[in-house]
Amino acid sequence: LSLIALTSAQGVGTIPEVHPRLSTQLCTLAGGCVTRTNSLVTDSLAHPLHSASDPSLSCTTTPLNPTLCPDAATCARNCVIDGIEYGSLGVLAKDHALTLRQYLFNGTSYQSVSPRLYLLAEDDANYEPMRLLNMELTFDVDVSQLACGMNGALYLSEMDLTGSRSDLNPAGAAYGTGYCDAQCFTTPPFINGIANLNASGACCNEMDIWEANSRATVYTPHTCSGIGSFLCSGDECLRTAAGSGVCDKNGCGINPYGMGNTRFYGPGLTVDSSRPFTVVTQFISSDGTANGDLVEIKRVYVQDGAVIPTPAETTDPAVGELDGFDGTITQEYCQAKNSSDFLRLGGMRGMGESLKRGMVLIFSIWNSEGDFMDWLDGAEGDNGPCNATEGDPANIVRNMPDVSVTFSNVRWGEIGSTF
Repeated sequence: LSLIALTSAQGVGTIPEVHPRLSTQLCTLAGGCVTRTNSLVTDSLAHPLHSASDPSLSCTTTPLNPTLCPDAATCARNCVIDGIEYGSLGVLAKDHALTLRQYLFNGTSYQSVSPRLYLLAEDDANYEPMRLLNMELTFDVDVSQLACGMNGALYLSEMDLTGSRSDLNPAGAAYGTGYCDAQCFTTPPFINGIANLNASGACCNEMDIWEANSRATVYTPHTCSGIGSFLCSGDECLRTAAGSGVCDKNGCGINPYGMGNTRFYGPGLTVDSSRPFTVVTQFISSDGTANGDLVEIKRVYVQDGAVIPTPAETTDPAVGELDGFDGTITQEYCQAKNSSDFLRLGGMRGMGESLKRGMVLIFSIWNSEGDFMDWLDGAEGDNGPCNATEGDPANIVRNMPDVSVTFSNVRWGEIGSTF
């Protein structure tokens, strides 16, 4: 019914949006896990967004068409968003599993689709509120088909739960509006469903729970100065030498390979990435309740019935000198790593406040022509075993175009209840 209402609203076109379904579970220690029927939506900018009077005129050109979009209100009247067929994006959702593909073959060549999806609540109109302080998030993942340079990501972003629905943006979360993250990208033609006419950036706290391929993995919190989703402009959107940006771009993460544990994660290693495994992330509070401060982010893996903690051994001398370091992210760990922007913009406590307020769960697959994903898996920076050119998207599509990631059995709840 919400979709029927939206299709008659200003700014929404006539082609209906049919969301893929994804079963998830909400768990408690006392009651076990209860299955929920969620759905998924791709980002609004992946949808057809065009002139209401002439579908051949795109509303996503850079810069925006000045005739269609001289101002935000006129742009909202002139441009409409339509539904999309999710198979065309390389998305396959069935029961409790979601597979994302980077490339699709069009009959003559492979085309990059690189889908990014947001978890909707059971009402199919708003995002699922993930309030995870003093909770854990668990999922199964198969990264065996992810080569060097690929990133199959599952993360949290403090997007507005309605998708920043407004008079100028009636589509809202049901059409994937409202994206933001700690990178504060200033290039989107629309932010919160409204024309971005002054190169603003869309910023918010971000918790990268899983960024990985079959060769390397990292999990990283990123903090921002604002609450929820907010706009930036000019230098405040950027990573600046003076440390004046409004969001932490680098974060405070743990990559086992980068910590010196080169035999922990990968094909045939302790966590064998050639086969599916379970990822558990716990957000531990200071007082054991959802009202405390975030003091620790803990990661364990489960494979073949064995629970495998992130190793505490490290070749980083500053981290190695920490009293009681056990392979988890803490304020002390971030201080030892000199994660200055993360600490300046709120540190662990700030990340915990975002987890209290509620964040949106995001699934994506992507690669990068700019840096070949060296920051994730490159040997030159001691982040992984991949050489300087393996991650070039041109090499990926030539040598292994069928790259994909499968996430399944997503569940969250009280610590100790999901695995």
